[in-house]
Amino acid sequence: MCIGVPGQIQAIDGTLAKVEVCGVLRDVDLTLVGSDASMLGKWVLVHVGFAMSIINEEEARDTLEALQNMFEVEPDVGALLYGEER
Repeated sequence: MCIGVPGQIQAIDGTLAKVEVCGVLRDVDLTLVGSDASMLGKWVLVHVGFAMSIINEEEARDTLEALQNMFEVEPDVGALLYGEER
């Protein structure tokens, strides 16, 4: 199963971005969605280090809430949300 995790773009350097997911900054490649300055603050769906699509904030928050609910019953989801260190 493949799961994309919503994150908000915080900084852009070329085609690479710092994307915040549940308080963790991740390096994400923006090649598939575009990397101009207008992308700052936008929400993207991230899968294996790539932004796969742009999503709206409501969809992002709903998806994060669903993933956090999954985490309560399936702790392995925590690595997607909070990084490998949890």
